[in-house]
Amino acid sequence: MPTFWDRPTRENFCRRIASLTPDATARWGKFTAAQMVAHLNDAMRMATGDLPVQPKKMPLRYFPLKQLVLYVLPFPKGAPTAPELLARCGGADLKTEQAEFVILAERTAAKSPADRWPDHPAFGSMSHAAWGKLINRHTDHHLKQFGA
Repeated sequence: MPTFWDRPTRENFCRRIASLTPDATARWGKFTAAQMVAHLNDAMRMATGDLPVQPKKMPLRYFPLKQLVLYVLPFPKGAPTAPELLARCGGADLKTEQAEFVILAERTAAKSPADRWPDHPAFGSMSHAAWGKLINRHTDHHLKQFGA
């Protein structure tokens, strides 16, 4: 099962991110390519604890729904998103966000499994392994949104 912690997986994501152009169109949703990459960057900032996000009381925090969504079910298109992960999207510059993605991917991957990982706003407490799977699935979901 691929995870963001695998170097080849991250390198593949970086290549896919680099392939995006400003005129890339989304297959669904309202993001531009720049907004989508800014959203992914802020999701990694959230995972490392650099971007605090307000928790939501949702049933996704509890077994078995949490495990089903994290590991089994396809990601839904148009799912609700924490406002903190949309705040920078309006003014995003694609080249800047692409360069930042590479830096954040490596910084996120360098965080130790033994470190304290912040709670996810919807899923609550998550392990290093769960964060790796979630970041992997979330990034792939949005890259597929743009055919990358």
